[in-house]
Amino acid sequence: MIESLLVANRGEIARRIVRTAKRLGIRTVAVHSEADSALPFVTEADQAVCVGPANPAQSYRNVEAILAAAASTGVQAVHPGYGFLSENADFARTVEANGLIWVGPGADAITAMGDKINARNLMAAAGVPVAAGTTDPAADLDAAVAAAADIGYPVMVKAAAGGGGMGMAVATDEAALRVEYDKVRSFAERMFGDGAVLIERYFPRVRHVEAQILGLADGRVVALGERECSVQRRNQKLVEESPSPAVSPELRERFLAAAVRAGEAVGYRNAGTVECLLTPDGEFFFLEMNTRLQVEHPVTELVYGIDLVEEQLRVAAGLAPTFDPDALTPRGHAIELRINAEDPKRFLPGPGTVTTWTEPTGAGVRVDSGYVAGNPVTPFYDSLMAKLIVYGADRAEAIGRAREAVAGFEISGPKCNLPFFAELLEHPEFVSGDYDTGIVGRMR
Repeated sequence: MIESLLVANRGEIARRIVRTAKRLGIRTVAVHSEADSALPFVTEADQAVCVGPANPAQSYRNVEAILAAAASTGVQAVHPGYGFLSENADFARTVEANGLIWVGPGADAITAMGDKINARNLMAAAGVPVAAGTTDPAADLDAAVAAAADIGYPVMVKAAAGGGGMGMAVATDEAALRVEYDKVRSFAERMFGDGAVLIERYFPRVRHVEAQILGLADGRVVALGERECSVQRRNQKLVEESPSPAVSPELRERFLAAAVRAGEAVGYRNAGTVECLLTPDGEFFFLEMNTRLQVEHPVTELVYGIDLVEEQLRVAAGLAPTFDPDALTPRGHAIELRINAEDPKRFLPGPGTVTTWTEPTGAGVRVDSGYVAGNPVTPFYDSLMAKLIVYGADRAEAIGRAREAVAGFEISGPKCNLPFFAELLEHPEFVSGDYDTGIVGRMR
């Protein structure tokens, strides 16, 4: 097993990785910005190194500083978490070129799936369903208009190099497309350094369902069930649950088989997620592959009874998994709520210093948090403060436990979206399980 690990991330995910590593007897090193020096992930690691000021480009995305920290602390491996450099193929290659173990998929897989158009084409060739769309970037506005005419409106205008719900817009007609194309292209150039844009079919009423895959050290790819991720604001997830209330046993079998084919098509190793759109008539279409650990991985952990971070470390070390790949059996139901420092009505960021932080406890309740009382939630990073995850024997029990846990979670100082979750957990659409990606808009 790996003996020492640098965690190239921050907040709840860095703290969560440190927790598993320490349980396994692995020495941990946290890198942090000046703004994060007092956060729990820094104080709980065996060693911490400041890699720069608050600006992520000068700290958490500062490759030279992170590699210098790895060298000075003598670590054996690097875990990138999610976000920041986690899907940066050049960083993965550089880590390995420096004689370190990269705890993630290979750089070639990251590259293959990092461009949405290339990924779509690869998946189509592998027999994974893809929605109608461009097979090459729309070179200019005229090409985008012609592609949309072939596909049929409405269409999604999407940055080829985007991710995390960013760089996307819906066009219901040509006039809207002419506006959105330039917006998305400009945003993509500014945010991703790549202005390539694709046009694909847009589904007004659709669910967002994803499969957790794990590429094992022996070359096999397995799927650990699906997650429902349809509660979203601005195309970004707020709630995830497993299993999906919309997926039948027959659909699950087809869906997970397609996810495995997706991983096999790029020789995938380590943890990854195949994201798809699910239509009301049971059709599913490949959306993208996230070549990293997902924010919502805990719901899979609870339903399958495994530690995905431990499995990542074992794959990176060339070891067999802790579970039997031929006997994967899900049990019960899990729901995750993303507790963000944001207004619960308009979802606008609301940073501040935490004055009260009391986490709920009880049967089936887990909290993966990045903060404690006294910590500042700064405006420099994502607004995620914690993940509240609940587990029950079935969905009804999980919802009941989620209601109690939300009521028992006390946070003051920053703005907080807990009141939104209290409302959602009583909403008829969510309670019934018959909801889609438009549920938040209908609640507002």
